[in-house]
Amino acid sequence: MMRTAIVILNWNGRKHLERYLGSVTAHTVPPTRIIVADNGSTDTSLQFLAECCPQVEVVRLDRNYGFAEGYNRALQQIEADCYVLLNSDVEVTEGWLEPLVATLEENPDVAAVSPKILSYTSRGNFEYAGASGGFIDILGYPFCRGRILSHVECDTGQYDTPREVFWASGAAFCCRAEVFRELGGFDADFFAHMEEIDLCWRMQIAGYKVRVEPRSRVYHLGGGTMPNESPDKLYLNYRNNLAMIFKCAPAPQRLLAAVVRPFTDMLSTAIYMLKGDFRLAGATLRAYRDFMAWHGALARKRREVRATRRAESSQIYRGSIVLRYMAGRKTFDNIM
Repeated sequence: MMRTAIVILNWNGRKHLERYLGSVTAHTVPPTRIIVADNGSTDTSLQFLAECCPQVEVVRLDRNYGFAEGYNRALQQIEADCYVLLNSDVEVTEGWLEPLVATLEENPDVAAVSPKILSYTSRGNFEYAGASGGFIDILGYPFCRGRILSHVECDTGQYDTPREVFWASGAAFCCRAEVFRELGGFDADFFAHMEEIDLCWRMQIAGYKVRVEPRSRVYHLGGGTMPNESPDKLYLNYRNNLAMIFKCAPAPQRLLAAVVRPFTDMLSTAIYMLKGDFRLAGATLRAYRDFMAWHGALARKRREVRATRRAESSQIYRGSIVLRYMAGRKTFDNIM
Protein backbone atom coordinates (compact mmCIF):
# COMPACT_ATOMS: atom_id res chain seq x y z
CA MET A 1 0.00 0.00 0.00
CA MET A 2 1.27 3.44 -0.89
CA ARG A 3 1.71 5.79 2.05
CA THR A 4 -0.66 8.62 1.16
CA ALA A 5 -0.80 12.21 2.36
CA ILE A 6 -3.62 14.60 1.47
CA VAL A 7 -2.15 18.10 1.55
CA ILE A 8 -4.34 21.22 1.48
CA LEU A 9 -2.59 24.53 0.95
CA ASN A 10 -4.26 27.33 2.88
CA TRP A 11 -3.82 31.09 2.92
CA ASN A 12 -6.37 33.06 4.94
CA GLY A 13 -8.99 30.48 3.97
CA ARG A 14 -10.80 29.74 7.22
CA LYS A 15 -14.19 30.01 5.52
CA HIS A 16 -13.20 27.32 3.01
CA LEU A 17 -11.77 25.07 5.71
CA GLU A 18 -14.99 25.39 7.69
CA ARG A 19 -17.11 24.50 4.67
CA TYR A 20 -15.08 21.82 2.88
CA LEU A 21 -12.57 20.20 5.25
CA GLY A 22 -15.29 18.18 6.95
CA SER A 23 -15.91 16.20 3.75
CA VAL A 24 -12.21 15.30 3.60
CA THR A 25 -12.08 14.08 7.19
CA ALA A 26 -15.37 12.19 6.77
CA HIS A 27 -14.22 10.33 3.64
CA THR A 28 -10.61 9.60 4.56
CA VAL A 29 -9.53 6.72 6.77
CA PRO A 30 -6.18 6.09 8.49
CA PRO A 31 -3.37 5.56 7.80
CA THR A 32 -3.89 8.26 5.15
CA ARG A 33 -2.77 11.56 6.63
CA ILE A 34 -4.62 14.86 6.22
CA ILE A 35 -2.31 17.87 6.36
CA VAL A 36 -3.01 21.58 6.01
CA ALA A 37 0.02 23.49 4.79
CA ASP A 38 -0.52 27.04 5.97
CA ASN A 39 1.02 29.71 3.74
CA GLY A 40 1.54 32.32 6.46
CA SER A 41 -2.15 33.02 7.13
CA THR A 42 -3.05 36.10 9.13
CA ASP A 43 -6.70 35.13 9.72
CA THR A 44 -7.92 32.59 12.29
CA SER A 45 -7.34 29.49 10.12
CA LEU A 46 -4.83 27.96 12.54
CA GLN A 47 -7.09 28.63 15.52
CA PHE A 48 -9.96 26.87 13.73
CA LEU A 49 -7.82 23.84 12.94
CA ALA A 50 -6.56 23.56 16.53
CA GLU A 51 -10.02 23.84 18.03
CA CYS A 52 -12.17 21.96 15.54
CA CYS A 53 -9.90 19.57 13.60
CA PRO A 54 -7.30 18.16 15.99
CA GLN A 55 -6.86 15.08 13.76
CA VAL A 56 -5.56 17.28 10.93
CA GLU A 57 -1.80 17.87 10.89
CA VAL A 58 -0.44 21.35 10.19
CA VAL A 59 2.71 22.42 8.37
CA ARG A 60 3.39 26.11 9.00
CA LEU A 61 5.17 28.26 6.44
CA ASP A 62 6.46 31.65 7.49
CA ARG A 63 4.81 33.65 4.68
CA ASN A 64 2.69 33.36 1.53
CA TYR A 65 4.87 31.63 -1.07
CA GLY A 66 2.05 31.19 -3.57
CA PHE A 67 0.67 27.89 -4.81
CA ALA A 68 3.80 26.53 -6.47
CA GLU A 69 6.50 27.31 -3.94
CA GLY A 70 4.09 26.87 -1.03
CA TYR A 71 3.50 23.27 -2.02
CA ASN A 72 7.17 22.70 -2.80
CA ARG A 73 8.21 23.84 0.68
CA ALA A 74 5.43 21.97 2.45
CA LEU A 75 6.00 18.68 0.64
CA GLN A 76 9.70 18.76 1.52
CA GLN A 77 8.51 18.23 5.10
CA ILE A 78 6.08 15.39 4.37
CA GLU A 79 7.15 11.76 3.94
CA ALA A 80 4.80 9.81 1.69
CA ASP A 81 4.71 7.67 -1.46
CA CYS A 82 1.69 9.48 -2.85
CA TYR A 83 0.70 13.12 -2.50
CA VAL A 84 -2.88 14.25 -3.04
CA LEU A 85 -2.85 18.02 -3.41
CA LEU A 86 -6.31 19.38 -2.75
CA ASN A 87 -7.62 22.93 -3.00
CA SER A 88 -9.25 24.22 0.16
CA ASP A 89 -12.51 24.83 -1.76
CA VAL A 90 -13.01 21.19 -2.82
CA GLU A 91 -15.70 18.88 -1.46
CA VAL A 92 -14.82 15.20 -1.79
CA THR A 93 -17.22 12.25 -1.93
CA GLU A 94 -17.32 8.75 -0.51
CA GLY A 95 -14.77 6.49 -2.16
CA TRP A 96 -13.00 9.34 -3.95
CA LEU A 97 -9.46 8.51 -2.84
CA GLU A 98 -9.11 4.78 -3.47
CA PRO A 99 -9.38 4.85 -7.31
CA LEU A 100 -6.70 7.55 -7.51
CA VAL A 101 -4.18 5.69 -5.37
CA ALA A 102 -5.01 2.40 -7.11
CA THR A 103 -4.21 4.00 -10.48
CA LEU A 104 -0.68 4.77 -9.29
CA GLU A 105 -0.27 1.38 -7.60
CA GLU A 106 -1.36 -0.55 -10.70
CA ASN A 107 0.44 1.58 -13.31
CA PRO A 108 4.12 2.22 -12.53
CA ASP A 109 4.44 4.46 -15.60
CA VAL A 110 1.70 6.85 -14.37
CA ALA A 111 3.04 9.82 -12.40
CA ALA A 112 -0.18 11.79 -11.82
CA VAL A 113 -3.92 11.20 -11.88
CA SER A 114 -6.95 13.44 -11.49
CA PRO A 115 -10.53 12.74 -10.38
CA LYS A 116 -13.55 13.96 -12.29
CA ILE A 117 -14.08 17.53 -11.11
CA LEU A 118 -17.63 18.88 -11.00
CA SER A 119 -18.95 22.32 -10.10
CA TYR A 120 -19.83 22.86 -6.45
CA THR A 121 -22.43 25.52 -7.33
CA SER A 122 -23.87 23.81 -10.46
CA ARG A 123 -23.50 20.20 -9.46
CA GLY A 124 -24.66 18.71 -12.75
CA ASN A 125 -21.93 20.54 -14.66
CA PHE A 126 -18.23 19.99 -15.02
CA GLU A 127 -15.97 22.48 -13.28
CA TYR A 128 -13.90 24.81 -15.42
CA ALA A 129 -10.49 24.01 -13.94
CA GLY A 130 -10.13 20.33 -14.72
CA ALA A 131 -13.47 18.71 -15.65
CA SER A 132 -12.73 15.10 -16.67
CA GLY A 133 -9.09 15.50 -17.69
CA GLY A 134 -7.04 18.28 -19.28
CA PHE A 135 -5.40 18.78 -22.68
CA ILE A 136 -3.65 21.55 -24.63
CA ASP A 137 -3.76 22.38 -28.33
CA ILE A 138 -0.83 23.00 -30.64
CA LEU A 139 -0.64 26.66 -29.56
CA GLY A 140 -0.63 25.77 -25.86
CA TYR A 141 -4.21 26.73 -25.01
CA PRO A 142 -5.62 24.44 -22.28
CA PHE A 143 -9.01 22.74 -22.52
CA CYS A 144 -10.72 19.75 -20.90
CA ARG A 145 -13.02 16.81 -21.43
CA GLY A 146 -16.08 18.79 -20.48
CA ARG A 147 -14.83 22.36 -20.99
CA ILE A 148 -13.75 24.08 -24.21
CA LEU A 149 -12.64 27.70 -23.68
CA SER A 150 -15.56 29.25 -21.74
CA HIS A 151 -18.12 26.57 -22.63
CA VAL A 152 -18.71 24.08 -19.80
CA GLU A 153 -20.72 20.91 -20.47
CA CYS A 154 -23.28 19.13 -18.32
CA ASP A 155 -22.05 15.82 -16.93
CA THR A 156 -24.18 13.00 -18.33
CA GLY A 157 -21.53 10.33 -17.91
CA GLN A 158 -20.14 10.98 -21.38
CA TYR A 159 -16.57 11.25 -20.07
CA ASP A 160 -16.61 8.52 -17.43
CA THR A 161 -13.97 6.39 -19.16
CA PRO A 162 -10.54 6.43 -17.50
CA ARG A 163 -7.89 7.49 -19.99
CA GLU A 164 -4.54 9.11 -20.53
CA VAL A 165 -4.70 12.92 -20.58
CA PHE A 166 -2.23 15.79 -20.88
CA TRP A 167 -2.72 17.40 -17.46
CA ALA A 168 -4.32 16.79 -14.11
CA SER A 169 -5.89 19.77 -12.36
CA GLY A 170 -4.09 21.28 -9.40
CA ALA A 171 -7.47 21.51 -7.66
CA ALA A 172 -7.23 17.75 -6.98
CA PHE A 173 -3.82 16.47 -8.04
CA CYS A 174 -2.73 12.96 -7.03
CA CYS A 175 0.90 12.23 -7.86
CA ARG A 176 3.77 9.91 -7.21
CA ALA A 177 5.93 11.63 -4.58
CA GLU A 178 9.16 10.20 -5.97
CA VAL A 179 8.51 11.71 -9.40
CA PHE A 180 7.44 15.05 -7.91
CA ARG A 181 10.80 15.24 -6.12
CA GLU A 182 12.77 13.88 -9.08
CA LEU A 183 11.50 16.67 -11.34
CA GLY A 184 11.94 19.43 -8.76
CA GLY A 185 8.23 19.87 -8.04
CA PHE A 186 6.35 22.86 -9.36
CA ASP A 187 8.18 25.74 -11.02
CA ALA A 188 8.32 28.19 -8.11
CA ASP A 189 8.68 31.16 -10.46
CA PHE A 190 5.13 30.57 -11.69
CA PHE A 191 3.79 31.55 -8.23
CA ALA A 192 0.29 30.34 -9.18
CA HIS A 193 -1.63 29.08 -12.24
CA MET A 194 -0.41 26.69 -14.95
CA GLU A 195 2.18 25.14 -12.62
CA GLU A 196 0.38 21.78 -12.64
CA ILE A 197 0.17 21.74 -16.46
CA ASP A 198 3.87 22.59 -16.66
CA LEU A 199 4.71 19.75 -14.25
CA CYS A 200 2.52 17.27 -16.13
CA TRP A 201 4.28 18.22 -19.37
CA ARG A 202 7.67 17.68 -17.73
CA MET A 203 6.46 14.32 -16.41
CA GLN A 204 5.59 13.21 -19.94
CA ILE A 205 8.91 14.40 -21.33
CA ALA A 206 10.60 12.31 -18.64
CA GLY A 207 8.69 9.25 -19.86
CA TYR A 208 5.72 9.12 -17.48
CA LYS A 209 1.98 9.28 -18.18
CA VAL A 210 -0.89 11.33 -16.72
CA ARG A 211 -4.40 9.92 -16.36
CA VAL A 212 -7.92 10.80 -15.27
CA GLU A 213 -9.97 8.40 -13.15
CA PRO A 214 -13.65 9.48 -13.26
CA ARG A 215 -14.71 6.86 -10.69
CA SER A 216 -13.27 9.40 -8.28
CA ARG A 217 -15.53 12.45 -8.07
CA VAL A 218 -15.05 15.78 -6.31
CA TYR A 219 -16.83 19.16 -6.36
CA HIS A 220 -14.81 22.36 -6.76
CA LEU A 221 -16.02 25.88 -6.00
CA GLY A 222 -13.35 27.55 -8.15
CA GLY A 223 -12.14 31.12 -7.93
CA GLY A 224 -11.69 30.70 -4.21
CA THR A 225 -8.44 32.66 -4.06
CA MET A 226 -8.67 34.78 -7.23
CA PRO A 227 -11.90 35.68 -9.06
CA ASN A 228 -12.05 34.47 -12.66
CA GLU A 229 -12.05 38.03 -14.00
CA SER A 230 -9.08 39.12 -11.90
CA PRO A 231 -6.37 40.93 -13.90
CA ASP A 232 -3.76 39.24 -11.70
CA LYS A 233 -5.16 35.82 -12.56
CA LEU A 234 -5.23 36.64 -16.27
CA TYR A 235 -1.67 37.96 -16.09
CA LEU A 236 -0.36 34.80 -14.41
CA ASN A 237 -2.23 32.53 -16.82
CA TYR A 238 -0.83 34.29 -19.90
CA ARG A 239 2.71 34.71 -18.60
CA ASN A 240 3.01 31.19 -17.25
CA ASN A 241 1.46 29.61 -20.32
CA LEU A 242 4.00 31.32 -22.58
CA ALA A 243 6.82 30.29 -20.23
CA MET A 244 5.62 26.70 -20.20
CA ILE A 245 5.61 26.48 -24.00
CA PHE A 246 9.10 27.99 -24.15
CA LYS A 247 10.40 25.48 -21.59
CA CYS A 248 8.69 22.29 -22.67
CA ALA A 249 7.47 22.32 -26.27
CA PRO A 250 9.41 20.50 -28.99
CA ALA A 251 11.05 22.88 -31.45
CA PRO A 252 8.33 22.80 -34.18
CA GLN A 253 5.55 23.51 -31.71
CA ARG A 254 7.54 26.24 -29.99
CA LEU A 255 8.25 27.91 -33.34
CA LEU A 256 4.59 27.77 -34.38
CA ALA A 257 3.50 29.25 -31.05
CA ALA A 258 6.11 32.00 -31.32
CA VAL A 259 4.72 33.03 -34.72
CA VAL A 260 0.96 32.62 -34.15
CA ARG A 261 0.36 33.23 -30.45
CA PRO A 262 1.14 36.97 -30.45
CA PHE A 263 -1.59 37.51 -33.06
CA THR A 264 -4.26 35.51 -31.21
CA ASP A 265 -3.35 36.98 -27.82
CA MET A 266 -3.30 40.54 -29.11
CA LEU A 267 -6.72 39.92 -30.66
CA SER A 268 -7.96 39.02 -27.17
CA THR A 269 -6.34 42.19 -25.87
CA ALA A 270 -8.11 44.27 -28.51
CA ILE A 271 -11.45 42.69 -27.55
CA TYR A 272 -10.89 43.60 -23.90
CA MET A 273 -10.14 47.18 -24.96
CA LEU A 274 -13.25 47.40 -27.14
CA LYS A 275 -15.27 46.26 -24.15
CA GLY A 276 -13.65 48.99 -22.08
CA ASP A 277 -11.91 46.53 -19.75
CA PHE A 278 -8.48 48.14 -19.82
CA ARG A 279 -7.31 46.28 -16.70
CA LEU A 280 -7.60 42.92 -18.45
CA ALA A 281 -6.03 44.34 -21.60
CA GLY A 282 -3.16 45.67 -19.53
CA ALA A 283 -2.73 42.27 -17.85
CA THR A 284 -2.07 40.54 -21.18
CA LEU A 285 0.44 43.22 -22.20
CA ARG A 286 2.26 42.93 -18.85
CA ALA A 287 2.37 39.16 -19.28
CA TYR A 288 4.15 39.50 -22.63
CA ARG A 289 6.52 42.14 -21.24
CA ASP A 290 7.54 39.96 -18.31
CA PHE A 291 7.74 36.82 -20.42
CA MET A 292 10.21 38.55 -22.74
CA ALA A 293 12.28 39.71 -19.77
CA TRP A 294 12.30 36.13 -18.48
CA HIS A 295 13.96 34.63 -21.57
CA GLY A 296 17.43 34.11 -20.12
CA ALA A 297 16.19 32.11 -17.14
CA LEU A 298 13.70 30.21 -19.29
CA ALA A 299 16.44 29.18 -21.72
CA ARG A 300 18.33 27.59 -18.85
CA LYS A 301 15.19 25.86 -17.64
CA ARG A 302 14.49 24.57 -21.15
CA ARG A 303 17.92 22.95 -21.32
CA GLU A 304 17.27 21.26 -17.98
CA VAL A 305 13.84 20.01 -19.07
CA ARG A 306 15.03 18.74 -22.44
CA ALA A 307 17.94 16.95 -20.75
CA THR A 308 15.38 14.63 -19.09
CA ARG A 309 13.76 13.78 -22.44
CA ARG A 310 12.66 10.19 -22.92
CA ALA A 311 9.48 10.92 -24.86
CA GLU A 312 7.18 13.61 -26.24
CA SER A 313 3.57 13.80 -25.14
CA SER A 314 1.06 12.01 -27.35
CA GLN A 315 -1.83 13.97 -25.79
CA ILE A 316 -1.32 17.37 -27.47
CA TYR A 317 -4.16 18.25 -29.82
CA ARG A 318 -2.55 19.10 -33.15
CA GLY A 319 -5.18 21.63 -34.14
CA SER A 320 -6.49 24.91 -32.72
CA ILE A 321 -9.34 24.82 -30.21
CA VAL A 322 -9.93 28.53 -30.89
CA LEU A 323 -10.68 27.83 -34.56
CA ARG A 324 -12.79 24.80 -33.66
CA TYR A 325 -14.72 26.86 -31.14
CA MET A 326 -15.34 29.62 -33.69
CA ALA A 327 -16.62 26.94 -36.08
CA GLY A 328 -19.24 25.96 -33.50
CA ARG A 329 -17.52 22.90 -32.05
CA LYS A 330 -17.84 23.58 -28.34
CA THR A 331 -17.75 20.09 -26.83
CA PHE A 332 -14.79 17.76 -26.38
CA ASP A 333 -16.42 15.00 -28.45
CA ASN A 334 -16.67 17.43 -31.37
CA ILE A 335 -12.97 18.24 -31.25
CA MET A 336 -10.97 15.15 -30.30
